[in-house]
Amino acid sequence: MPETTQFCTFRVDDLFLGIDVQRVQEVIRSLEITSVPLAPSSVEGLINLRGQIVTAIDLRRRLGLTSRLSEHEPMHVVVRGDDGAVSLMVDSIEDVIEVDPRDFERVPESIEPSVRDLLAGVYKLDTGLLLALQTDRAVAVTTATI
Repeated sequence: MPETTQFCTFRVDDLFLGIDVQRVQEVIRSLEITSVPLAPSSVEGLINLRGQIVTAIDLRRRLGLTSRLSEHEPMHVVVRGDDGAVSLMVDSIEDVIEVDPRDFERVPESIEPSVRDLLAGVYKLDTGLLLALQTDRAVAVTTATI
């Protein structure tokens, strides 16, 4: 029997997304963000996480979605990357769930390539679909994404 994988799940707009829990450092409420001039549009700014400077990426903008309403405070999913921690700003945090690799499917080719590249695949759940985020690609923000 294949081993299950745990995912930290969250919502961005009406999307149900998840990241392998082993990549998640922590989940935190909104913090003060310092803007960075000339940063790519998906980079909201920098946060001071207990003395560690962390880049905050707005996952809505990264996925090409509409902006979050100003009255909705984002949550931060802080993930460990090769170059240190990065915060992915999301709308809300859901649960940690276990997924079975037999329920995994590749992202259909019909999905917009810019979004498909950010997804590792899709898990079929009893309650719907979980979009598995390709964490390394989601945090790889370059001037090409401005």
